[in-house]
Amino acid sequence: MISLNDFYHGFRDPTTIAHLATLIGEQAAQTSEQINIMEVCGGHTHTIMKYGLLPLLPDNIRFIHGPGCPVCIMPKERIDHAAVLASQDNVILVTLGDMIRVPGSMGSLAQYRSKGCDIRPIYDPLDTLTIARDNPDSTVIFFAIGFETSTPMTAALIAQAEAQHIPNLLFHINHVLVPPAIDAVMADSRTQVNAFIGPAHVSVISGAKIYQAAVDNYNTPVVVSGFEPVDVMESILRIVRQKVAGEAKLDNQYSRSVTYDGNLAAQQLVDKYFTVRDSFRWRGLGPIAESALTLRAEYQHRDAERIYAEVLPTAEIDDHKACQCGDILRGLANPKDCKVFGRGCTPQTPLGSCMVSSEGACNAYYRYGEIDHAN
Repeated sequence: MISLNDFYHGFRDPTTIAHLATLIGEQAAQTSEQINIMEVCGGHTHTIMKYGLLPLLPDNIRFIHGPGCPVCIMPKERIDHAAVLASQDNVILVTLGDMIRVPGSMGSLAQYRSKGCDIRPIYDPLDTLTIARDNPDSTVIFFAIGFETSTPMTAALIAQAEAQHIPNLLFHINHVLVPPAIDAVMADSRTQVNAFIGPAHVSVISGAKIYQAAVDNYNTPVVVSGFEPVDVMESILRIVRQKVAGEAKLDNQYSRSVTYDGNLAAQQLVDKYFTVRDSFRWRGLGPIAESALTLRAEYQHRDAERIYAEVLPTAEIDDHKACQCGDILRGLANPKDCKVFGRGCTPQTPLGSCMVSSEGACNAYYRYGEIDHAN
């Protein structure tokens, strides 16, 4: 029987990491190309920083930190939606933990909670069913966020609400999709990205197949990687070998958990309850066509965005002028390039979403980078 230990045992071994670093250096010396790898997922960013992988890489390999953090890409107006919903009479707003501290234009949900709004952070979306059953006279709204990884859980929650006839449970849907974000990054004429490390958890659900279009359209290697440091280093090696060979292929380093087709049952569940939005505005990236999901017409009786449309703000709101989170999400800036990084903007006093989220690039650099926190 497979145990949890099987998924990471040996994948943090310093000797293996050092050996992979040597192989990467030998391979990278065989090409004059600057290899700019975007790790789309914030989980990979934290692995890179936490385990000190950057100093192990040769000068012609650079990491560019992408938009794969669901909290980081949530625009202020959507957070304002949550705040307005939580302010309505007899409403209980439920959302995942990280969203509580993300600043909108009117403050964070934590601030609204301190004012008396009933806002409940959870870690298991199915806990929302209990909250709704225990509070039949209140409207419970689940503020759903996340990429393809967490969307099946929201779909399962809707399925249970329907099956158990829980009428007071509504949903504000903010689920987004990885491939359109990759397209948005590559569509920017300023982009320097020429290789991708594909997200692990997303790929478990959607399969490695969702990145084939990026390989074909941009002649760009994509390697799906696990989250352990050995996973990341092996994925870098696979990318470098493709560059040396003049190839651009889809490769799956994380084969112990990811297949080409993914979890078909989860995909079918998502398709039953969701359809693609025409457009969704990403924090830092702007509107991206067909990049997010919304409830299908037959489930609009649970759509908080439609039911409360008259009170929800519609204006688009940009980040603080001093915050460079947008450029960081595009791969056009490094967290340390931002003038307020580690000074006016810290995890305790975040100006932007890249600092507040536990998966954000700025948060990773602050926690694991060599910076003077006193300044």
